[in-house]
Amino acid sequence: MNCVIHRTWLAVLLLLALVAGCGAGSAVSDLGLIVHGGAGRTADVRLTPGQRFSLAVDENTSAGDSWLMPDLPDVMVASFISEEYRAASDEPGAGGIRYFVFNAKRPGTTTVTISNCRRCPADRVPADEQSRRASGEAIFRITVA
Repeated sequence: MNCVIHRTWLAVLLLLALVAGCGAGSAVSDLGLIVHGGAGRTADVRLTPGQRFSLAVDENTSAGDSWLMPDLPDVMVASFISEEYRAASDEPGAGGIRYFVFNAKRPGTTTVTISNCRRCPADRVPADEQSRRASGEAIFRITVA
């Protein structure tokens, strides 16, 4: 009986350690190869299997930027790890860079589209012409060879 209780506690502690490592507060320290993109631009990214990489876009939420990755790429080619934000400074309104972090998996090609809806309401539809012109997609063509 004592051995069963010990195993149960060990399993609970292991589960808690795994969950704690995956929480929203966890940050990736290794961004790998950083590829910058922006609205209206397409970037080609060439990688080898196992290589970590980040797709980066400038973001300033105080100016109304809101970058999202609506769909994951082909998981056989690149697996998503996390989304990170690094502020340019501690000054209010300074902005920074949003990173979408991945690992290259197997040889192949996939596309990642990251969209910015600038100064958009919750439905992510530009409210006016200025918002529509400032919004757009950053496209990354990922090739693992």
